[in-house]
Amino acid sequence: MNDQQLIHFNKWFDAYVASYYGDDDYVNANLKLKEDHSRRVCDEMDYLAEQLDLPDNHRRTAHAIALLHDIARFPQFAEHRTYHDPRSINHCTLAVQILTENKILRPLAPTEREIILKAVEFHGAKEIPAGLDADTLLFCKLIRDADKLDIYRVMIENYRLHRDDPDSFYLEVELPDDPYYSPQVIDDILSERNVDYTRLKTWNDMKLINLAWIYDVNFIPTLKRIKQKRFLEQVLEFLPDTEDIRKIRQKVFACVDSRIAQGK
Repeated sequence: MNDQQLIHFNKWFDAYVASYYGDDDYVNANLKLKEDHSRRVCDEMDYLAEQLDLPDNHRRTAHAIALLHDIARFPQFAEHRTYHDPRSINHCTLAVQILTENKILRPLAPTEREIILKAVEFHGAKEIPAGLDADTLLFCKLIRDADKLDIYRVMIENYRLHRDDPDSFYLEVELPDDPYYSPQVIDDILSERNVDYTRLKTWNDMKLINLAWIYDVNFIPTLKRIKQKRFLEQVLEFLPDTEDIRKIRQKVFACVDSRIAQGK
């Protein structure tokens, strides 16, 4: 991928996203959330690419993946008024369909097209599937890490806004804001198991998932970024002070520190 191709992708992204804005302030606010998120994921991807000293062509490919990874979020919310995939459509699968039907990646070499499509397809999967070639696996890991870094920031900001002024909160809340959490989610996190999102019952469960994401982080620079920005501490501010939560805190903090110390 060359610089001109990346510029073309940015122009297409801008035009595609703009086509979904309309007269509904609620829809527009949620679309803006994802538009801004996509741009910030590009920044986080650039950070990871620099920290990992990737070659220039890899950096451009990684940036394009970050830009395009959530392209399906715009028709998803415009049509279904939710970002909750189980209640609407799988946004990863739809993104691949959009990119393919619009032939946006046609100027690229076939191998590069396939890498981008696979990275977009699997960025929101519970796990990266086995059997991918080394380059595809690298970019799948990169987008999953870059995406998490900005989602941490977005979720923490939303938790704070909702707590401070719930009546004026204008974004979608996918789960009930009850003062409870699910024991199964606690057990999964303490056992370092991937939590099934279909088990989430409350917003506190989602906050716990935010803490469990550290088990799915692929690169040490990502963990260092999480620690530097105190994302875990900030999420914990919005969870009740119980023995379960204190165990989770100890577990995830120890995991981050251990991995950073070991460099893996």
